[in-house]
Order: sequence, then structure tokens, then C-alpha cells
Amino acid sequence: MTYRRTSDERGLQVRRSWVNGCRTCPVQSRCTPGTERRITRWEHEDLADAARGRLGCDPDPITLRRGAVEHPFGTIKAWMSATHFLTWRLKNVRSEMALQALACNIKRMVALISIRRLMVAIQT
Repeated sequence: MTYRRTSDERGLQVRRSWVNGCRTCPVQSRCTPGTERRITRWEHEDLADAARGRLGCDPDPITLRRGAVEHPFGTIKAWMSATHFLTWRLKNVRSEMALQALACNIKRMVALISIRRLMVAIQT
């Protein structure tokens, strides 16, 4: 394939390549219906392909990460009566979420090391 040009599509650099020898190719009917074979790839497509290859052989890391991340949010959502945030506007919702995360972390620390050791750790 011969590299032809790079263009910007929706903020992504896209590289275009094509070859004109398809008319004489014996497998042209299985490859492309046109007179040339064109390929369009994002400039970092090789990194995405490598990541897909790593995840395709062992999907377990995603499952483990999903479980580790979703537990605190499920706990916080249960504390909030599993409905919605009480405040409006993104700035206020961020503050409410930060307070909920802080409360979740303090509750976990109390469960792990006891309230007395936590108070000593806070004071030092």
C-alpha cells in the first residue's frame, strides 16, 4: 500500500493509503468491489490494536477492575437511597459526590483499623 495523505476528521489524524493494482489481481473479487483498495487508519491505530490483542487473550483484568471499581459506587448509591443526587448543577453534584466518597473511605478505614487507631492516625 502506498501512503497518500493525512487528514483531520473530528479531531483525529487519519492516514489514507491505497493501491491501484486491483484490476489485475486474481483475488480482487474477494478483496474489494472497486478498482483500487483503500485503507483508512487512525494515526494511533497500532496502539489500539495492541491493546485489543492484550485484552482479547485475557479478559480477566477488565472483570477484576470492574468489580473493584463498582463496589464503592454501589455502596454510595445504596447510602443515597439508590435514586439521584440531591443537588443541581455539576459543581454541586461534584461536591456531593466528593463528600459521599469521603464518607465511604472513612467508613472503610473504621472497619479496617478501628475508630481509635483512625483517630490517632488523623491526629498525627
